[in-house]
Order: sequence, then structure tokens, then C-alpha cells
Amino acid sequence: MKSYAAASSPPAKRRWKGLAVAVLALVCFSLLVPLAFLLGLQNRFPSGNLSDERSSSESGFENYARMHAGGEQNESKGDELRVNDLMDRFKATIPEDVTVNFRKKPTTESIAGAQSTSPPNDAISYSKPKNITSRGLPTEQVVAPKAPSSLNTRNDGRDGKENHSKDSAGDEAEKSCQHEFGSYCIWSLEHKEVMKDALVKRLKDQLFVARAYYPSIAKLQGQEKLSLELKQNIQEHERMLSEAISDADLPSLSTPLLPFSVGKKIQNMDHTIAEARSRTIDCNNVDKKLRQILDLTEDEAHFHMKQSAFLYHLGVQTMPKSLHCLSLRLTVEYFKNSLKDIEQLHAYKLNNPIFQHYVLISRNILAVSVTINSTVMNAEETGHMVFHLVTDGQNFYAMKHWFARNSYKEATVRVLNFDNLNLIHSYNFGLRQLSPSEEFRVSISDIAQSSPMQMRTEYLSVFGHSHFLLPEIFKNLKKVVVLDDDVVVQRDLSSLWNLDLEGKVNGAVRFCGIRLGQLKTYMGGYNYNGDSCAWMSGMNIVDLESWREHNITGNYLGLLQKFQNGTEASWRTSALPISLLAFQDLIYNLEDTWVQSRLGHDYGVSADAIKNAAALHYNGNMKPWLELGIPKYKSYWKKFLTQEERFMAECNVNP
Repeated sequence: MKSYAAASSPPAKRRWKGLAVAVLALVCFSLLVPLAFLLGLQNRFPSGNLSDERSSSESGFENYARMHAGGEQNESKGDELRVNDLMDRFKATIPEDVTVNFRKKPTTESIAGAQSTSPPNDAISYSKPKNITSRGLPTEQVVAPKAPSSLNTRNDGRDGKENHSKDSAGDEAEKSCQHEFGSYCIWSLEHKEVMKDALVKRLKDQLFVARAYYPSIAKLQGQEKLSLELKQNIQEHERMLSEAISDADLPSLSTPLLPFSVGKKIQNMDHTIAEARSRTIDCNNVDKKLRQILDLTEDEAHFHMKQSAFLYHLGVQTMPKSLHCLSLRLTVEYFKNSLKDIEQLHAYKLNNPIFQHYVLISRNILAVSVTINSTVMNAEETGHMVFHLVTDGQNFYAMKHWFARNSYKEATVRVLNFDNLNLIHSYNFGLRQLSPSEEFRVSISDIAQSSPMQMRTEYLSVFGHSHFLLPEIFKNLKKVVVLDDDVVVQRDLSSLWNLDLEGKVNGAVRFCGIRLGQLKTYMGGYNYNGDSCAWMSGMNIVDLESWREHNITGNYLGLLQKFQNGTEASWRTSALPISLLAFQDLIYNLEDTWVQSRLGHDYGVSADAIKNAAALHYNGNMKPWLELGIPKYKSYWKKFLTQEERFMAECNVNP
């Protein structure tokens, strides 16, 4: 036993010695870790973290510290991802150009073009056809090639001001905004509110300056007191701004002399900033911090602008709840209480060419009722007026019941279900679907010899695909007046009906704000006169006999095969070039006083121009039946709105 103990004694001593060393190392490590933590925490202060206390009131300044370390960028990306996810959920109702433009800033050469037939060097993006209840709200966007410097545009009554010819920096910024966000920019400028909360603005300005000076002051030796004072003032400002978004939310405004009042804190911050400015510091660091804050603020403002534009487009492109309710209630009522079919009483008028025939293609009950009512109320003789309203199966019964309930003097209103029409060409993709007039938002690059390139935005309305089936739908008619549902008539249209088109097919108002030569990239290499003005739909007189003679529908089908590849996107994109090419040299130019357009996107149309026009066209996004419509133009539309209608009251329809 002794020999065994003696033999095992030296290893045991070595084990005990190893344990002692391990314990000593653990003790040293436990002392060094807190020391390293304290030193690291102290070194972090100059970069932005101002307090060891992680209170909720200081969370705003912690975000500011992460902002300089890159954390804020991650949060902004997270917010943007959430917005993009929201837009993905609304893809079924929001046009593609809106969602893509929010995710990628467009340029004059790249704007979300999504069709194989689109030109490679220019940009074109299209949205869903104007088939929602608020017809025409989804607008197409085209970026046209450079325009000649001698481009002539007609005066639309803009109080003596030429359209899109301003050279100031503010106008250039506005044009750039319209190019990216469309009519939202015009709407936001008109509804811009002046900031009335001067104290909140003052607090924010002081906070920005203090944040810029703090990192440099914290690094100075012997300035611990000033650094602490600056830090405390910054935290106080952040706490107040986290609880207040207006002056009314700020505490103790009525007692400015109290030490905890807002006025006192503003004075303390002014004094502290003045002290910081009096110190000798590296101005480059302050300049760098201010530039960082400015860049981040601009990024945040742009992000919120994208959010606002998204909500604006969602508002103008979504069927209002009240109109959806109206359509449903009328449909249910149609099957509950079928009224007498007025059409059968006037069946002899429906296909008789001696009567005046008016055609509307729409899904919007309220809009077409205003168009028809305004036309009838301003007509000298209504007994010879026949309105043919072409709609889809979803809205057919609602419209049948509406026009059975409401009469329009002695005029006859006939409702046709497009889905049930046996048309020869309905086998073609898309022709089976109702397609009202299409609207395009066109961005033009104007270059003058002595000035830089300028961008301007125009809105162009053209026939939809369903319009090219008019001779087939109305086989026995010789002439029709085609009205869009965003039109209000102000004069008797008998003279338009009796107009001699001199062998032309389509009588339309010219729009020389866009010439065909500016859209040559999208014309597919066809021959045309580049100096010809574009024409506008809205109110057109169409000679169906001349249409059949020139085989416009056959030419349309040939062009359709060239411009569309079977996809819905190409189907929509083809509407603009086909409408312009199919009627090449077959447009009869109506006088400008027949139609005053731009009332759905231009705040500058004069009252005199509106008064002198035979019809008002609300082309653009801001339709009069929407809450976002231009207020000063709504009265012309509301004047012809049906009054004392029970279903309108029950559905709270009050545009």
C-alpha cells in the first residue's frame, strides 16, 4: 500500500496544480469580461448610442445609431418589402405598370415593358383595360420618342398658358414626378397642405443639427459635460417627437416659463447647439453627418411618396363600394320584380336608320346614366333618339333594371349583353370580352435646338377592341354617334348627327399634343403621315356604311395579328397603334369646340373653354364619380345625376 501511494503521489499533485491554474484563469477571465464590456460600451457612444438605459423613450435615438451602422437601411428595406407584398396581393386589380414602377424607378428607356413586341430602345407599360366600374381609370403609359421642336399643340383653354412649356426647376421636378407616378403628382400638388405646426418643425430641425454635432463633440477631450448635455437634449427632443405629430400634441404649451415646457427645451437646445458650434471641431465630420441625415430623409420621403402614390392609384382604379352595392341591389331587384320591358314598345326604332342612334360601351351604371341624361336634357327633340348601351353579362341585369325604372323624356334606351351577341369575329382572343375605350398616359420627350430635353405627359383616349365590331353589332344602321361614359353633353347634338363626313369614316376631335411621328417606334413599320395629329375618342360620329366600304374591321383584324401575340398584355398594348393606323386618312376633323377634354387630369382648364364646349370629356384618372375627382369640374357632371333614386340612397351613392 505504501509503495502504491508513493507511486501515485506525483500525478495527483500535478492534477491539483492543473485545477488551481484553471480556477485562476477563470477568475481572471471573469474580471476581464466586464472590463472589456465597459470599455466597448464607452467607445460606442461617439457613433450614436447615447445611453446605457434601454428605455422605450430612447428607442428613437437607438434607431438613429443603427442608421449610421446600416441598420436603418435594413428597416427601410423591410418596410419596402411589406409594401411590395401588399401590392402583390392587389395584382388582380392594380395595373402592372403601377406595381412595377413602385419597385423600380422608370427611365425614358425602361418602364416595365412586358411584351415581346415592344420596341427595344423605348419603354412602354400597359395596364388592365378600362373595364372596371370606374371606366378608364387604369391608364396605359407610353414613353414616346423625341418630338420635333416645332410641335404645335392646340389651346385647351388653360388661361393663356402653353401646356408643358415651363423651364423652372420646380416644373422639371413635377414632370419627373409625373413620369414616375403619373397623375398622382398633379393631385398631390393640388392637395398639398402647408405645415402649420411650427414648433414640431423647429424641434425636428434642432434634432437634426444636434445629431450632426454630437459625434464630433463626444470625441473631444474635456467636453464631457457638453457631450452629456447635448445627449440629454437629443433624448428629450426624441421623446417629445415620439409622442407628438402636431403642435397641439406637445405638452405645456400654455406655460412656456416652466422648466419642463417645450419653449424651455427649445431654448436649452439652442444654447447647447451654440456651445457646440463654438468648439473647434472637424467641420468635415459635421458636414458628412448632415449629408447622411439629408440622404436618409430624402429616401424616407420618397418611400412615403411611393406609398401615397400606391394608395392613390388603388383609390382611382378600384370600384367604389357604393357603386358595387348599387349594381348588386339592382341585379337582385331585377329578378325579384321584373318591370315591363320598355324596349319592346319601341322595337321599330331599334334598327331603323332614320332615327338618331347613340352607342355607349360601358360597365358603369352611374356614368352611362349621366351621359345619356345630359344628352337627352340638352336635345331639342328626344323622340327620335335611340341609345344602344353595350355591357357585359355581369352588369346586364342591373342596367336593364335601372333603365326600366328611370325614363329619359321620350328617348329609347336599349341594353345589349355583349356576352350573348353572336358575332362572327368573337372567336378571336379578347374579342369575347367587352373592351370600352382605352386611355394611355403618354410621356413625350421634347427637344428644342436651344434648350435641354423636356418631358411632358399627355392622356390619349382611343377606341377599344369592341368598337371595331360596331358594323357587325348594328348591321342595319348607317351612322352612329359613339359616346364614352365619362362624357357630359352640354348642347344639342343634332348638328353633329347631320354632319357630312365627306367620305371619311370617323369624325373626331384632333389632339395635336401628340403626332404620329412621335409614336413611330410603336407603329410597327407601317406607312403613315408622321405630321398627322392623333385623334381622341369620347364623342365620335361614325359612318358605318363608309366603314364597311373601307373594310375597317378587316384591316383591324390584320393589324391585330401583327401587334398581339396571344397574351393579355399584348392585347392591351395593341389598342393604341391599331386605333391610330386603322383610321389613317379616314378621320374627319371636328372643330375643337365640340369636345373639351382633360377634365380628368388637368386642373387648369378655364371656365370659358368649358362653357363653350358642346361636350366635356373627363379623360384621365380623376373621374367625376370618384372621391379623388377634380372638385371644380364635378358640378358639371353632378348636374345630370339621377335624383331621388331609392337604391342610390340605400347604397350611399354620393359622388
